Amino acid sequence: MNPDEYLAISGIQHFCFCRRQWALIYLEEQWDENLRTAEGRLEHERCHDASLREKRGDLLTVRGMWVVSHRLRLFGVCDVVEFRADPEGVPLQGQEDLWLPMPVEYKHGAPKENDADRLQLCAQAMALEEMLVCTVPKGGLYYAETRRRQVVELTPELRQKTQEMAHEMNGYFSRGYTPKVKPGKHCNACSLKEVCLPVLCRRSDAAGYIRAHIEEVQEGEGL
Repeated sequence: MNPDEYLAISGIQHFCFCRRQWALIYLEEQWDENLRTAEGRLEHERCHDASLREKRGDLLTVRGMWVVSHRLRLFGVCDVVEFRADPEGVPLQGQEDLWLPMPVEYKHGAPKENDADRLQLCAQAMALEEMLVCTVPKGGLYYAETRRRQVVELTPELRQKTQEMAHEMNGYFSRGYTPKVKPGKHCNACSLKEVCLPVLCRRSDAAGYIRAHIEEVQEGEGL
């Protein structure tokens, strides 16, 4: 695998939220951290501590597990993968019995209305299926704000949407394409809104916006 030819699994949630945001982060390498993203990053650093691996009865918990999908051309790190002893599972090196994996993704906020988190989780599951040659029927999303875990059924429809979005992401990446600004309500929650400048799109043209801004400054200084 050439790392330069594969995209980050975590990017699929950004792509679902806003394709321009994804392009600014992953194509143009721009990132503006706010309180929400900083808190989320710290939580993920704790989840990704690969030294935290434990086995309790029929449950084996692995943190910070690297995964890759050649079909999706995506790779990344699962926050947590829970392996449960299951006759339908697969053998694991150094472990007795058969084990069925379930990825669990930790999120800082509350459940979203869109499929962003579910798509990321599904991509992780599809990568695990490729690597371990097994079936992963479900995954989990844990939200810090509600302190609850949601069990997500990885339906054929969700898998198809994940496949299509991964294909679209790879197409954008190969073209080096950054979509134009399309302002909406979601812009208020975006950490890149100052970089993206969605306000410019609401003006008739950028030059007019700049002239109006200069005039406002001059009026304020009494010129």
